[in-house]
Amino acid sequence: MMEFDESGMTALALHKVGNKSSGEGVLLSEKLLEVSEVVKPLLLQYFLSHFRGDELYNLTHPSDLEMNEVFHYCSAIFEDPGCLLAQSQNLAQHLYRHSTHPKIRNGEFYVAWFENCRFNDETVNAVGLFKSESRETYLKVYPVGGSYEIGHDDGININKLDKGCLVMDTGRDEGYVVAIVDNLNKGNEAQYWRDDFLQLKPRSDNYYNTRAVMDLCKKFVTDKLPREFEVSRADQADMLNRSMKFLKENEAFGMEEFNEQVLGSPEVINSFSEYKNHFHEENGPGIPENFQISESAVKSQSRFMKSVIKLDKNFHIYIHGERQMVEKGFDEVKQLNFYKLFFKEEN
Repeated sequence: MMEFDESGMTALALHKVGNKSSGEGVLLSEKLLEVSEVVKPLLLQYFLSHFRGDELYNLTHPSDLEMNEVFHYCSAIFEDPGCLLAQSQNLAQHLYRHSTHPKIRNGEFYVAWFENCRFNDETVNAVGLFKSESRETYLKVYPVGGSYEIGHDDGININKLDKGCLVMDTGRDEGYVVAIVDNLNKGNEAQYWRDDFLQLKPRSDNYYNTRAVMDLCKKFVTDKLPREFEVSRADQADMLNRSMKFLKENEAFGMEEFNEQVLGSPEVINSFSEYKNHFHEENGPGIPENFQISESAVKSQSRFMKSVIKLDKNFHIYIHGERQMVEKGFDEVKQLNFYKLFFKEEN
């Protein structure tokens, strides 16, 4: 949980970072940006209002955390906030080196120092890294004599943050606690911010563990379960529904209880365990046997756990429970499969 009601921004550096593959270069400021008391709350809204604090990360490096450049430069700022300008120049150069994809746009790169940020029950300082890449056209209406005129201008919409990263001064040994925003790019070009520039890994917390379990269940039910066992689509839907029911009705996750209430048979439990081990190898941090279930993770991911049976291009059947109310059969005359649905009344 992150809160910024009492947060203040006491230093801000601004640089221009271009696309390296296009030879656009990087323009470094030689002094900190002076921000008026009128503009400062607008910048705070632009920078901080987009962070939710549910999905968090750590800075990482394949060999040594100290070799992660964002970690190194932010650590220097935490130790001495007076060096923010010099370290922001290093960060801008680092970002430029990774801005090589042809679709990456040039833009303003901000490095800010925030004080009195709340993370869970802790008050921490934070370094904010932001990049604005998009512009919007605004109409300007102003009085002239006894009438009005309309003009236009281009600017940055403070309600739309393109790219943001908040590095909080807590959990240093694990790579700090990091929150990110990337609303502009969703394709391969977006990897330069998250993977190349920042080098992030998911933070192993209750939110991550809950999402990982939901992702694991979804993939197991749709991938491995039908390959190893004779299960119908209705049976798959039923297992997804039991998984969601378990996560919504319990405050804590226990693997033993999950196996018993959701998976049932020893054969399916063993298959799930093997799949879980393979999932850990492919997707990073392992899922612990016990953890507190994150309600926000269940809510945000529940749309991906919908139990839907798609029949050719004609029908979709949404199953929310009561597996015994669905029967599958085959019509010998029409030579077609069918589902029979039982219900008490129409809604």
